[in-house]
Amino acid sequence: MGLFWVMLPTAVFGLFLLTLPPPDPPPWWRAAASRWTERVRERWAGRRRADPPPPDPFAALRLQVRLGVLAEHIRQLENDPRVWARARRLEAAWAAYDALLLEACVLAGVDVPDGWPVREPRRDDGERFREEIELASRGWSW
Repeated sequence: MGLFWVMLPTAVFGLFLLTLPPPDPPPWWRAAASRWTERVRERWAGRRRADPPPPDPFAALRLQVRLGVLAEHIRQLENDPRVWARARRLEAAWAAYDALLLEACVLAGVDVPDGWPVREPRRDDGERFREEIELASRGWSW
């Protein structure tokens, strides 16, 4: 009977923690497992969803914030001549910015070049500018 009174608060608080939302977006494997279980559940129920669900507005907001932080980091790197290995850092930052920009274009419905999501690091500033203008015309800002 003593073990019951020890395990009862653990079970109650454990169930309570399951109801709280996670602070960050879920990892890729959990999102993939969730989509898979949803498809299985729909298949067992005998109905298929006709339209895809609308995009999550908070995903777009998180992406805009990440783009803004990365753009500010690039500006700081370009303006600080004392940074060690500045060219390598800028190269990595631009590659990360291009990857986020590409993800934003896919989310917003902007036409992206072939080869997405696997693509060599691009050197074309014109394509980057076109994607930024397209996103800005759709209401994105960072």
